[in-house]
Amino acid sequence: MIVAERKPFEEIKNMVSGYDRILTVGCATCVAVCLAGGEKEVGILNNELKLAGKVDGSPVQLGAVTLQRQCDREFLAELDDVVKDYDALISMACGAGIQFLAERFPEKPVFPAVDTTFIGVNQDVGIYEEKCRACGNCVLGMTGGICPVTMCAKGLFNGPCGGTNQGSCEINKDQPCAWYLIYERLEKQNRLEQIIEICPTNDWRNQTPRTVIQPGYKERSTA
Repeated sequence: MIVAERKPFEEIKNMVSGYDRILTVGCATCVAVCLAGGEKEVGILNNELKLAGKVDGSPVQLGAVTLQRQCDREFLAELDDVVKDYDALISMACGAGIQFLAERFPEKPVFPAVDTTFIGVNQDVGIYEEKCRACGNCVLGMTGGICPVTMCAKGLFNGPCGGTNQGSCEINKDQPCAWYLIYERLEKQNRLEQIIEICPTNDWRNQTPRTVIQPGYKERSTA
């Protein structure tokens, strides 16, 4: 899932300063799970903005909508008859949802209320661990399902550096060395010979905008 965290209130407040009618749009999927931008968080933010407006002597009209997903045009259509009543929109979705919202309503300024952090997993209630950086060149099959991009402080694709120390990373002794873990995992799977296979240089496709079309939909997309 995509993990995000809410921006500091003062930053949000400054972004929407000068707008009298503001619609806060939440997302009921990833950001709701990590308690950053679901219906509850929309309500909390609007209450903060309402209170701040009273204190500053500049009350604002606030609206609230929480969509199932902001990264899907089907759900964004629910706002078509709503946004006309507002001067600006606040999105509490991930970066993809924010951009989709701004694309659908280009005449309205859209401000982000959250920072998208990473793709991660839920280790416990309220505890999320980064597991994938969407690098576009997955090598998990060669590394025993342990990601060297996220687990290694240096993102090394071909074995440990000279700083590994008894299973720990030189950056932080409490951080396990990714390649030590990979070694142990491959050994358990009787695939240790794979650790000497050279991973090709990563072309870091996540550095430029990408579009992925599943083969079954190619004909439709070019029609």
